[in-house]
Amino acid sequence: MPVGMLVLHILLPGCTSLKEKRSRLKPLLARLHREFNISVAEIDLQDAWQESVIACAMVSNDSRFNQRALQDIASWLERHRPDVSLVDQKIEII
Repeated sequence: MPVGMLVLHILLPGCTSLKEKRSRLKPLLARLHREFNISVAEIDLQDAWQESVIACAMVSNDSRFNQRALQDIASWLERHRPDVSLVDQKIEII
């Protein structure tokens, strides 16, 4: 059973406090969970105001499906969230 993980390093320009960062990040994480049926969480840079590292994980019976679905998440983020800049992405299938 393959597990796919997508790690996204994102910028949240214009955030001036951790409270503002949380108010922008929380709906994004909820939307990703709802749209793609994945587990998603902020995993690094919790104390940085304008950047974050989030991880998305999914399990399926086909590693190619995991790969495509995780690539779709990064593409969706770039298309639908112009307020978020994608710095780096990394997909790993275990």
